[in-house]
Amino acid sequence: MKNFFTVLTCFLAVSISSHVNADLNLYVNGNGPDGNGSKERPFQSIQEARDTIRIMRRDEKLKPEDRVTVHIEPSVYTFRSSLTFEKNDGGSKGNPVVYRATQPGTVRIQGGLTLDAGTFQSVTDAAILKRLPEGARGKVLVCDLSTVSKEPFAEFKASYRGVPVGPWLYVNHRPMTLARWPNADAADAGWASFTKVIDKGLPDPKAIDPAKQKSHPGAFVFDDPRPARWKLDQGVWLLGYWTHDWSDEVIRIADYEPQQKIIRLAAPHNYGIMGGTWGAKARRFFALNVLEELDAPGEWYLDRAQKQLYLYPQGKLDYAEIVLATLTQPLMKVSDAKHMRFENLNFEYGHSEGVSLQSTEEVELAGCVVANLASGGISVSGENNTVRSCDLYHLGTRGITLNGGDRKQLKRAENRAINNHIHDYGLFQRTYAPGIYAGGCGQIVQNNCIHDAPHNAILYGGNENLFERNEIYRVVMETGDSGAFYTGRDWTTQGNILRHNFIHNLGGGDASHVNTMGVYLDDCDSGDTVEGNVFYRSGRAIMIGGGRDNPILNNLVIDCAIGLHVDSRGMTWKQWNDPKSAGWNLEAKAEAMNYKNPPWSTQYPHLAKIMQDAPREPLYNPIQRNVFVNCTQQVYNFDGNVKKLLDKFEIENNLAVNTTGTKSGIAMTKDLKGFTNLEGSAGKPIPLGIVHESNGKLTLQQDATLLKQKASFEPIPFDKIGLFRDEYRRELPERSSNRN
Repeated sequence: MKNFFTVLTCFLAVSISSHVNADLNLYVNGNGPDGNGSKERPFQSIQEARDTIRIMRRDEKLKPEDRVTVHIEPSVYTFRSSLTFEKNDGGSKGNPVVYRATQPGTVRIQGGLTLDAGTFQSVTDAAILKRLPEGARGKVLVCDLSTVSKEPFAEFKASYRGVPVGPWLYVNHRPMTLARWPNADAADAGWASFTKVIDKGLPDPKAIDPAKQKSHPGAFVFDDPRPARWKLDQGVWLLGYWTHDWSDEVIRIADYEPQQKIIRLAAPHNYGIMGGTWGAKARRFFALNVLEELDAPGEWYLDRAQKQLYLYPQGKLDYAEIVLATLTQPLMKVSDAKHMRFENLNFEYGHSEGVSLQSTEEVELAGCVVANLASGGISVSGENNTVRSCDLYHLGTRGITLNGGDRKQLKRAENRAINNHIHDYGLFQRTYAPGIYAGGCGQIVQNNCIHDAPHNAILYGGNENLFERNEIYRVVMETGDSGAFYTGRDWTTQGNILRHNFIHNLGGGDASHVNTMGVYLDDCDSGDTVEGNVFYRSGRAIMIGGGRDNPILNNLVIDCAIGLHVDSRGMTWKQWNDPKSAGWNLEAKAEAMNYKNPPWSTQYPHLAKIMQDAPREPLYNPIQRNVFVNCTQQVYNFDGNVKKLLDKFEIENNLAVNTTGTKSGIAMTKDLKGFTNLEGSAGKPIPLGIVHESNGKLTLQQDATLLKQKASFEPIPFDKIGLFRDEYRRELPERSSNRN
């Protein structure tokens, strides 16, 4: 860029003198010589185009209403710091500044080092060969990074949750697996387990040792002698679900006693080791960063001190694309800008998030790929921003985050996530890293397809958010006490609507407890409308955990263990409304919103009177026009207090269906007001359910006449759910029939 300003001066002199109320088109080609931004002599970098626009605005040679398009030719554009856009980089309403790939999928904004396949050589160091598993010797390759990375590599922390320190290795657009044991494809889904704890690590006020009086590292017995192989002084970490199946953390091994088979950890876990949970008793983990376990194609290991990268390739590397992601900032950061659009760009390979929109307005990402990142995909704050028809995958944490609006004034943000395909996320942070998070007020989440993740698909809070026509499957795949949709522990998250979503084929969780949920309104959460959704093989389909004002309307629940759960934990749990218990300060949260006065008191009248209206009871939860088909354990699960309160519930026109009349394995209702049982026969089954087509597509059978007659049920627009074709999404992935 040393000749940039000279080139720019020539460009302005030649091109701008005649630019009066005309379109401005700038061109970028990272593969050619640096030019003046014309189609014949394009700029070499995106920053040059951005800076040209800035200068023209400064010199008043470009008006706000002028249309500006930056055409970016196929190339890899590598960044050592974020590509940034600021307040004056946008256009005007109806005339956004557009950054567009000339060919979709060919422009990559990258934050890492592309490694030459030829630099990977056979391992010859005798000490390393001795540490490698015998079957991997001769197959593992090594690359000396000292010639391409002058800065030292940071060491892992004693414990961490979420993104590890960088860098991370990717080959052919896929993240490689840090050498681990058991392997991901081993028995028990790649987990090792234990059942005996030596020290939970929880504070013991009565302990003689002062260190034990506060939270401290725990220890447990692991019967398998495998840890004796590992060189612990080089650092071995365990990713574990140490107490709860919704809380993961990576902790270093401090010590191993082979005679007693005791593993001692190097840092405490917040909930202790086997501190008590709702779910399986055995706790689980896998070891990572273990050179002695580099034994499977796709695994890698980095000797950080010596800068030696070891890889067990999945095939020949001759034509492989190998990238070491190093950038610890967002690939692109847009701050305080208005009226911009980024089309058909690929944001790949970074050790942070992909795109950050901060306090922006009417900024759109359309048809982009955001992938292979250690953190999240896209974060949005501001108003009227849109993420449309993008593909997000191979992400260390979340997919898309939407924030904005004013909760206290109930002012909507109108940010949108529409028609996005989000999958294979939560690779590093295994819990509470959703496909989409929505907070604030007035976010819109429509027609997205979210699948293949360990925990939530959609996590939300705030007010007046709409979640509509989304397809969700194969999530909650390794966690328990979790839901595809999840929100919780707040009276004030009112006005949210979950409508016409298809939630299916979720992970099993702990089968004895059925602790996987389709929609999970946890810990007295209130004010959500769940209407017109289809649940198929979704564990405990709908769960109201003690909350209020949650209408459950016109849902179709098919082949789930439990159809509907309502409990009264607000009446029985001692931490209810206790400011000293984490997050349970329900009344204080409401007071922070000034909930007894407009606009809250007029928008949410039940909430405004809650403290004078049996606040601990799960009231105002109408259950109407729902159809439960072939539930295998229970159509409904109401605890004792809820059963005593049924006279206060509006329960009407619900239907429990046994499609074939089978005498075992299908639950029906008994003497419950507002429910009717309907049975078919083997010879004449009732046509309700999900049909697996020969091409793998799932279709919905819903006999509209029957359902209208029996339950006043309104047809669900099933064919409108999920992804759709538009100018940015020309082809659709097949809707999978799924593995479970």
